Amino acid sequence: MSQLPEPPPRPEPSPRPEPSPRSAPVPDGPAATAAERARDRRGDGRPEQARPRDRTGRPLPYGTTGVPLIEEHDPRDVEHALSLGIELWGQRRYFEAHECLEHVWHAAPLEDADLWQSVIQVAVAGVHLQRDNPTGARALLVRSAERCVGYPDVHRGIDVTSVVARCEELVRALDAGARAEELDVGPFPATPSGAWFTPDPAALAPPTEPTPLVDEPTWLSAGRPRQARARDRD
Repeated sequence: MSQLPEPPPRPEPSPRPEPSPRSAPVPDGPAATAAERARDRRGDGRPEQARPRDRTGRPLPYGTTGVPLIEEHDPRDVEHALSLGIELWGQRRYFEAHECLEHVWHAAPLEDADLWQSVIQVAVAGVHLQRDNPTGARALLVRSAERCVGYPDVHRGIDVTSVVARCEELVRALDAGARAEELDVGPFPATPSGAWFTPDPAALAPPTEPTPLVDEPTWLSAGRPRQARARDRD
């Protein structure tokens, strides 16, 4: 895999147009009350974000209307989480897609963890592009391509070659001065036969029964730290 170049100095940005009123949040209602602020904690006192968030995951004022908001998704099992993640990705709802795909990553065996994290990092790079954050998007694209090191061209129905190629293409575009918000990570990187999950690193096909969701990453509960992979460059 080719090495991604260091980013060149970015040119001075040209004046940008004022945002369209249609895309701006429209607060509707009074400032947050004590009761509303209390919703930002769970029953056990731990913090929990209760404010509405836009499709890129940014918190909005309480009572905001007039903008698309993220939806909470409650997958039944790992396979359902993967299906939801792919569906949301196709709708360019990358923030929600990455949250669903994290269930897949957490349930993955150590040998597949970097692959699924690489896919998630592409989704999060898509969020940063939507937020017009080239620095954040570039960093994630570089890390995503690096995490593909050591995997075959296709693995678990993921087109690994296309993941690397798209990351490199977007990094070049950002380095050339393209505006982040005008770029997109493209379709989910699955082969025509579709992406699939297995908890068994030696499996050659998906399991016949649904895989339960896990409370913590499998590769952590196994007590083994995940090591960086290295592609055989011979």
